[in-house]
Amino acid sequence: MHNGEIKRFLLHAKRAQGIARRYFVTNGFDGALTMLGLMVGFLSSDNVALPIAIKACLGASIALCMSGLSSAYLSETAERKHELQELEKALISDLSDSDFGKASKYVPILVALVNGLSPLIIALLIISPLWLANTGIQFPVSPFIMAIILALFIIFLLGVMLGRLSKEFWLWTGLRTLAIGGLTVFIISII
Repeated sequence: MHNGEIKRFLLHAKRAQGIARRYFVTNGFDGALTMLGLMVGFLSSDNVALPIAIKACLGASIALCMSGLSSAYLSETAERKHELQELEKALISDLSDSDFGKASKYVPILVALVNGLSPLIIALLIISPLWLANTGIQFPVSPFIMAIILALFIIFLLGVMLGRLSKEFWLWTGLRTLAIGGLTVFIISII
């Protein structure tokens, strides 16, 4: 690829930025709520050993990552192929070597990486108090409570991000997502 092709490719990739951002928030939210649910479940159970909780959380995180990678890649590849085929029909031309055709191959990879890595990274952040406690670091409260607080904070931040994107008042959108997290804690607690 020469400089002009790289710039045109990056332009197509930039257009996919909105899709990747939605996937980041959506799957990041899934990762945060999943970890929040696990933490509330562990907290309400009697004496769950930290290594077991960490392994369960890692298992769920990896499953979310693999689900995000594969589902986004498969659906985005299908969508991009469909768009390319429709454009090729309209133009009566093979566009596979065009910038649009090349972007159709690479953009699904970018989107899949965002979709898969967002819940994994967020989950790893949320379970960090468990790792720290497992190494002997003491907290003033249970590491599960620390992880719940961290999960709720990340859920709030995802709401703030949505507010900035939609040009809504950031505090309102943050509180709205935080309310969803609180409702999740409430439902799990009464089960």
